[in-house]
Amino acid sequence: MASGNPFFDDLRSKPEVIDLPQNEDRLDSESVNEPTQTATKPNLIVSSNVRELLECPVCLNAMYPPIHQCLNGHTLCSGCKPRVHNRCPTCRHELGNIRCLALEKVAASLELPCKYQSYGCVGIYPYYSKLKHESQCSYRPYSCPYAGSECTVVGDIPFLVAHLKDDHKVDMHSGSTFNHRYVKSNPHEVENATWMLTVFSCFGQYFCLHFEAFQLGMAPVYIAFLRFMGDDNEAKNYSYSLEVGGNGRKLIWQGVPRSIRDSHRKVRDSFDGLIIQRNMALFFSGGDRKELKLRVTGRIWKEQ
Repeated sequence: MASGNPFFDDLRSKPEVIDLPQNEDRLDSESVNEPTQTATKPNLIVSSNVRELLECPVCLNAMYPPIHQCLNGHTLCSGCKPRVHNRCPTCRHELGNIRCLALEKVAASLELPCKYQSYGCVGIYPYYSKLKHESQCSYRPYSCPYAGSECTVVGDIPFLVAHLKDDHKVDMHSGSTFNHRYVKSNPHEVENATWMLTVFSCFGQYFCLHFEAFQLGMAPVYIAFLRFMGDDNEAKNYSYSLEVGGNGRKLIWQGVPRSIRDSHRKVRDSFDGLIIQRNMALFFSGGDRKELKLRVTGRIWKEQ
């Protein structure tokens, strides 16, 4: 029977159907890196309005259970609740401990593309698995490996190689062997020497050679290490050696390059490289031991 109100008549003739998961308690997928098959899923297209409903008004990030709401129905994420001192940021009413179960169920029914879609990821993931997948996605961009500043640039490997060359003016070399001289004549520079990096291209890949001064406890030391421009599972396919010496003495290091997924500081502070005590470095340099003159040689090879 018609209500006399065309708005409600239209709603009755076009009911909205929301597909809810068969198992409400299972909010996480076991295989976060396996994209959902899209051909049989009717609920993949998520309107911007639904996405806005799932956006926390305080941190603007996607909300995950428990999603809290005030008596007026305004929502926010559990991480931001303590930050607003239990007051709704929208209407200022007390929040209490009310969960928005309806919104949690709606979220559980959604499937969304990975946020790294523009980098090549084509997967579609359940809402509650998407965050975990994105933290491990092989297409997620890399951070700039330049060690001389807190560079915030991110991108894929070809983009970062061009960025290092054009913006940081990094030396670029081809080949799997190298022979570098590091010379510092000023005593202050000897104590604080930092050479940013050199990039090598070989085996169809890119590698970053770092050499710098830092403090190991109270002892001033130099460290040289290699990083791989790619993921850790690929880095393990390569090995490298470094050698430094003088006055009839020699130090040799052999290791596996670390992925640039690990920050420069993390690799350096784990001492995963060739470490040279400053006194030994000056001894290698010869002369009056006031100048630093080191020759570091090395090579990179691919494991069979």
